[in-house]
Amino acid sequence: MTATGTYSPKPGAAPLPRMIAAQAALETKMLLRNGEQLLLTVVIPTLLLVLFSTVDIVDTGEGEAVDFLAPGVLALAVMSTAFTGQAIATGFERRYGVLKRLASSPLPRWALMTAKTLSVLVTEVLQIALLTGIAFALGWSPRGGPFAVLVLLVLGTAAFSGLGLLMAGTLKAEATLAAANLVFLLLLVGGGVVVPLDTFPDAAQNVLGLLPVSVLSQGLRDVLQDGAGLPWGQVAVLAVWAVAGLAAAGRFFRWE
Repeated sequence: MTATGTYSPKPGAAPLPRMIAAQAALETKMLLRNGEQLLLTVVIPTLLLVLFSTVDIVDTGEGEAVDFLAPGVLALAVMSTAFTGQAIATGFERRYGVLKRLASSPLPRWALMTAKTLSVLVTEVLQIALLTGIAFALGWSPRGGPFAVLVLLVLGTAAFSGLGLLMAGTLKAEATLAAANLVFLLLLVGGGVVVPLDTFPDAAQNVLGLLPVSVLSQGLRDVLQDGAGLPWGQVAVLAVWAVAGLAAAGRFFRWE
């Protein structure tokens, strides 16, 4: 008869921080191995930054085009990862029962969401590092302080994550795929990313200017292009989007 305590390794769940870290590492690897996700998170933002900075396609106002485009492309990168990519991946995980199985594991549901958020943040760090390096190579001259940029990026990530999880947790996977890609394309054109909002009619500007990608783009431009301090107006709007999106996701998200 085997004495108690002789099993090695000892049966049971790993410590919670280790489970979250392992799940976050797995989520990040899966995201980086997905060709469609890489297209959204890396290829499209990079092509837009290089193309519109080197070819005179859109009137971006006075100064170098890259100074206008770089903040908008950074906002697009956050949206592509936190909203579009996360919504599609989570939607299909829900469809195939992955979330249901993970929810029955020792990893709590809130810890799973935490791991997904950490995966998004790691991916965004890689995106921002790559896009920033390309922007500098194109002659970008940013101003402003890093703290204001960090606050805007974190709030933008929270806002887009809430909206992405809300979509993934309420729609079917195929509908999520179509809707997320459609929203990405619409906001790419009408979200002030590469096309200035003042090119649209006044009535449209008032609506488009409240969208999270427009708010994030403008806030980053205020800091990085104009050298402003923390833009409290944009911070407040992003905070409202973040609270509303995350609260709605927590309320209506279905795991099956």
